[in-house]
Amino acid sequence: MTHKNLALFDLDHTLLPIDTDVEWVDFLARNNLAGDPELIQKKNQELMDKYTAGVLRIEESAEFMLGFLKMHTPYDLARFHEKFMCDVVRPAIKQSAIELVKQHQESGDLCCIVTATNTFVTAPVARAFGIENLIGVLPEYTNGRYTGHFVGTPSYREGKVTRVNEWLSSLGKTLNDFNATYFYSDSQNDLPLLEVVSNPVATNPGEVLRKTAEEKGWPVIDLFALK
Repeated sequence: MTHKNLALFDLDHTLLPIDTDVEWVDFLARNNLAGDPELIQKKNQELMDKYTAGVLRIEESAEFMLGFLKMHTPYDLARFHEKFMCDVVRPAIKQSAIELVKQHQESGDLCCIVTATNTFVTAPVARAFGIENLIGVLPEYTNGRYTGHFVGTPSYREGKVTRVNEWLSSLGKTLNDFNATYFYSDSQNDLPLLEVVSNPVATNPGEVLRKTAEEKGWPVIDLFALK
């Protein structure tokens, strides 16, 4: 199938009103599956604050987040994630976000989630939205276990541009092959990718991105304010 347009979506606080990275770690901590709950939740919030401020180093975040995958077998991780989806993610999926994705899908656009959260956490979420393509931080998996490290370029800041270009190249395409390219994001951390698509859309934007969008004349949508 030939797609005329490309639609890229950030996930956390864009398609979802939550941060799946933060919520996953909080879920593990609450269920005594991640070490000392108080210390884990404190570090979790510290990383989120750095992300919001635009000063987070992906290496620091990945070391913390991926370390929890190393603690458990894939079988147990799958069990935990099923409950996480049921208790946390599915109740957070809003009809307005489903409709946004559906609009692009029904137009025949090539759709992909591009997130800085790792693919173990986000692959089931992408499936819940019916989006086949996912770009996220790739956890290293060796001899039947996660190692706690990542492989390849992390999909964060400029890394999102790199990973999107790599993915499109694997399809024999570039951004210029589409009539229109969309990227929906809430975060100032995504400015590198927002600036290379033809149709950047500030979606539930934070203060910095909202101001930038207003200055650049980009459309702003507050997805979770929609009925």
